Amino acid sequence: MHPRNVWQAMSGPGFLLSAWPWRAVAHLVTGAVAGAVTLVGIVAAATVAGVLAVVVVGLPLLVLTVLAGIPVAHLERYRLRLVDRDPAPDRHRRPAVPGLWPWLTTRLRERLTWRELGHALLFAGLLWPMDAVVVTAALATPLSMVATPLLMATVGGGEEAKVLKTWTVTTWPTAFGAALLGLLLLALGGYALGLAAGARAELTRVLIAPRDGDLGARVVELTRSRVRLVDAFESERRRIERDLHDGAQQRLVALTMALGLARLDAPPGPLADQLAKAHGEAGKALEELRELIHGIHPKVLADYGLAAAVADAADRSAVPVDVTLELAGRLPQAVEAAAYFVVREALANVGRHSGADRAEVTGGHLDGRLFLEVRDDGRGGADAAAGSGLTGLADRVSVLDGRLSLSSPPGGPTLLRVEIPCEWTERFA
Repeated sequence: MHPRNVWQAMSGPGFLLSAWPWRAVAHLVTGAVAGAVTLVGIVAAATVAGVLAVVVVGLPLLVLTVLAGIPVAHLERYRLRLVDRDPAPDRHRRPAVPGLWPWLTTRLRERLTWRELGHALLFAGLLWPMDAVVVTAALATPLSMVATPLLMATVGGGEEAKVLKTWTVTTWPTAFGAALLGLLLLALGGYALGLAAGARAELTRVLIAPRDGDLGARVVELTRSRVRLVDAFESERRRIERDLHDGAQQRLVALTMALGLARLDAPPGPLADQLAKAHGEAGKALEELRELIHGIHPKVLADYGLAAAVADAADRSAVPVDVTLELAGRLPQAVEAAAYFVVREALANVGRHSGADRAEVTGGHLDGRLFLEVRDDGRGGADAAAGSGLTGLADRVSVLDGRLSLSSPPGGPTLLRVEIPCEWTERFA
């Protein structure tokens, strides 16, 4: 597996013989040059802006100085590729509309712009001199020692040589000893350069392109995609309900009426018996289709809201249900749908498994949250994970940043509670 950054390369064999030391040198050298240029540019722009501020002309230059971190950060993202193969994407938001003014206002409101300005100031004032010092100490000094025999043979006329301009060498064994020591220091300097370049790259990431930003962005996008999937799912359920209601159901109604009329007109006998049987089967199919449509997405929920839909579900329950639901308006469609199906599934479980004599549904909207409770006086011992159908509904509630909890000790009572953060989309008069 190839190392993705200079630190990983340093932990493996063959680092000094690989391209990573040269990549570290290139990163630090280009950093020193870019930092010096950045320092000159920021100082010049700030000076000119300060001088011209009295005649207002300097204000645009002052704004440009504030935005100086953006091109510097853009360059740094490219330079990071020298020592770190992980991408460092540009996280600036795209303006809602094109144009210079929307772009400018968007940038000035972004926290990243000010982080990049801070990075540019730190880069220009402190980091690039450190890059230059590290390169000089880890590369130039050992190379000058390695060149001692050559300097003694050329400049020193074979008699003496200056090592680092402080140490005079007068014998060849000493000159070659200095060269050998320089080679050792050069090897150590390669690791020092890698360490310094890796540290610089990590600092740059912290300031302008943190790695955890990728994870945060992915989590946000995943959450948004889940919400979009829920919305698309609910839209598809409503579409299927409309198609069945306006299509197949109407045809079955027409068929049932036609069979009923034919049955009335037919004389007594085998034909009338067959028509009566067909009329009964068509009626049963129509009833089952209506139940299916109601289960997919009840029309009362779409037309009249959650309170009416819960009351309708209570009327259909096999166990008597008391409903106390105080809602002063309509809530988002996804919230109403999730809450309704939780209540309906809970009431279905009460009728099938609890042995309860009575159930109660209460709830309302308070402090920006919808809360619902379904309580029964049954035997208890319910488990949401044991095939009750609530697990999938709990996932739908969690997509909406809601919470579903179940309390059902043996002997009862059973209490199901759901909370979903939401705001009104329509208030009743």
